[in-house]
Amino acid sequence: MTKEKNYHFDSKCVHAGIGDYEFGPVVPPIYQTSTFKFENAKHGADLFKGEREGYIYTRMLNPTVQAMENAIAELEGGYKGLGCASGMAAISTTFFALLKSGDHLVCSKAVYGPTNTLINTIISQLGITATFVEASQTEEVKSAIKKNTKVIYIETPGNPTLSIADLTAISEIAHENNAKLVVDNTFMSPALQQPIQFGTDVVLHSMTKFLNGHADVVAGIIVVKDEETYKHFRKTLNQLGGVIDPFNAFLVHRGIKTLSLRMQRHCENALVIAEWLEQHPKIEWVRYPGLKNDPDYMIGQKQHTGPGGMITFELKGGFEAGEKVMNSVKFCQLAVSLGGVESLIQHPASMTHLTMGKEARSIAGITEGLVRLSVGIEKVDDIIADLKQAFDQID
Repeated sequence: MTKEKNYHFDSKCVHAGIGDYEFGPVVPPIYQTSTFKFENAKHGADLFKGEREGYIYTRMLNPTVQAMENAIAELEGGYKGLGCASGMAAISTTFFALLKSGDHLVCSKAVYGPTNTLINTIISQLGITATFVEASQTEEVKSAIKKNTKVIYIETPGNPTLSIADLTAISEIAHENNAKLVVDNTFMSPALQQPIQFGTDVVLHSMTKFLNGHADVVAGIIVVKDEETYKHFRKTLNQLGGVIDPFNAFLVHRGIKTLSLRMQRHCENALVIAEWLEQHPKIEWVRYPGLKNDPDYMIGQKQHTGPGGMITFELKGGFEAGEKVMNSVKFCQLAVSLGGVESLIQHPASMTHLTMGKEARSIAGITEGLVRLSVGIEKVDDIIADLKQAFDQID
């Protein structure tokens, strides 16, 4: 499918990335091969020199993987995509491609835990410094810029607080200071937010989540907006080796076909649940981009076409209440990750962020009763009924 055709996003989800293949399959075949043979020595030489298009070795390029990469790049409005073995492979490849010893990185505080760990361990050991900011406060981002700042890295909405950053304003700050803006778009997917439209240079996803949508793949992707950046990133990814395999790329591409439909249902369910949570006596507060009293609601309206399927709320009773609810849910799955067709629930203070300690969690905005709910596509009444009976267990 060519980018020139002005199809609706819903149609692109079904058709994007699909080209012409031998025997005319409607679905791109799985090229489950490590290597590709050459027609002759010159053919091989031309491929290695980049003078002919084609395939050499699956770590470098594979037709199944490329079909998926092209599909997501088209949905994001980017030039090309680079499929990775995990979301963290996408993040680490991006850091290695854009940063070197002596550089400075600005990163949002509300960020995936392993991203924070990567920055504070391997990245810092390479002589790269970092400043963590509340990205929803644009002036705080601006104040963190130094002469050697090369990257501003944000998640919006942030994980797990769901704070929203102003992409247009931050992209302007980045470019005024010769830095690149990198956005992790996992929580929204291109169905709801396309950061490149607002000046973002590089977009990342854990495709494990909404893009695949079925909790059966671990994968990541990088989308860039120009050929020069793509070539640089492709070289970096090939050298680091964190590439996605053909079968997982096939599964992700299949999942994308229902992305638009799934995101619509995620949003519909999440809004009903968020409004119900607001009225519940055992809930202190609710964060959801679709609520009009959400502090970042107006910013979200500028850059989202839907509020997403993620809800964060605070239980009265703190840490103990969080544990009690986690032990009481029966329909919602007690599990990490997000973005699948099933509803997943977790309590960061007693689970994913336990080892951080209470003080570090507080600095990151992770309160003791905070619960993160990834709303699935089930009948919303069943999700609410399960939350209600779990809340009833709190003293």
